Amino acid sequence: MENEASNPNPIKTIVILVQENRSFDHMLGWMKSLNPEIDGITGTESSLISTTNPTAGRLFQSNESGYIQPDPSHSFQAVYEQVFGVPWTEESSSSLIPTMEGFVEQAESVEVGLGKVVMSGYKPDDVPVYRDLVKEFAVCDRWFASVPASTQPNRLYVHSATSHGAMSNDTLKLIEGFPQKTIFESLEESGFTFGIYYQYPPSTLFYRNLRKLEYINKFHQFDLDFKRHCKEGKLPNYVVVEQRFFDLKILPANDDHPSHDVSEGQKVPAILISPWIERGTVLHGPTGPFPTSQYEHSSIPATVKKIFNLKEFLTKRDEWAGTFEGVLTRTTPRKDCPVMLPEPETMRHEDANEEAKITEFQEELVQLGAVLKGNHKESSYPDKLVENMKVNEAADYVEVAFKKFCDDCEKAKSEGKDDSYIVCDGEISPGRKVSKTFADKLFSCIVCDN
Repeated sequence: MENEASNPNPIKTIVILVQENRSFDHMLGWMKSLNPEIDGITGTESSLISTTNPTAGRLFQSNESGYIQPDPSHSFQAVYEQVFGVPWTEESSSSLIPTMEGFVEQAESVEVGLGKVVMSGYKPDDVPVYRDLVKEFAVCDRWFASVPASTQPNRLYVHSATSHGAMSNDTLKLIEGFPQKTIFESLEESGFTFGIYYQYPPSTLFYRNLRKLEYINKFHQFDLDFKRHCKEGKLPNYVVVEQRFFDLKILPANDDHPSHDVSEGQKVPAILISPWIERGTVLHGPTGPFPTSQYEHSSIPATVKKIFNLKEFLTKRDEWAGTFEGVLTRTTPRKDCPVMLPEPETMRHEDANEEAKITEFQEELVQLGAVLKGNHKESSYPDKLVENMKVNEAADYVEVAFKKFCDDCEKAKSEGKDDSYIVCDGEISPGRKVSKTFADKLFSCIVCDN
């Protein structure tokens, strides 16, 4: 069996952090001013204000982005209009040419003035953490979404190279859990380890297999364990960091999702960080494994397979996707890597809006919480449960739900249930009352963390 001891690659641990809903041009496009090799933004790029009336003129890309509110549309239907320049209908033709001219018009259909927002990006000094990471390590300027749709389908590709057919929220699959094999199982089959370090109840529980009793000890509270495990050399081979998805006054969200403040986030998947990478590296398109291969979210499991010499691909998609292990060009690790990054300035000058209505992805997290808690059997699931739910209510709900899931897992283990048992499939003890607020509990040790 392959294991860590027999792995010839110098990379022993891979840490994955996937941020939310920001394009390359928006976040990193203006980094071209620091490194002309980056395929970024010059200010000459533009989009038609109206695809049906070209005389209306064009809106040009700017570097005046700041705090983003509201969240620009990124559903399949919205992306279709942005890419093809015509609204999506059931009769839409797949033979249309992607003009990339519909971004402004689609945004303006949501809210007047939003077109200027979507055609803006950040100056390097506005996002100093990203700026320094791009300068010090590697940036990929041609990393694509796996599917032209919303958050959840794309996140599913990161660890399983498929969304199992989902293009949006699928409540039935949320209840059952997405059944596909993931990179987590592939690693275990070859003797490698994984761990999930969460700041909020983990979205990786959308995968059904990770709900099994055998994996409950793989979940660790980020604030308590991540730095300590780094210092002690105890990080698993494959690490997933789950960020704060809910925007609270005491703990602002740090996932980069609009309207969350990007100064709270740290990294994006298109930035590759390692002492084995030369300073200022730029990755363009991959050289294979197929002539049409690109970097996309499935490149992560594809690269993990290569680095750890795993047995097989997960799907045809990661078999096709470009891999980025070639960026590790050094024979010895660098000694000049920065140990500190700049402290970013806050772009939002008011408190988090805890009374805001939750986003679609937050709705999915609440619905996942209902499954973990057993509330998906109630008549309010799925739509009435999240109807008019506020951010602070949602954050507390998912925390309580995850706590009950952990308690039920521990109870099931004490009762001798099989490792493959999933507690939210069976009848487990009712949830206990919890009097602490979410913010209070976040600073406490969660019993299922090991």
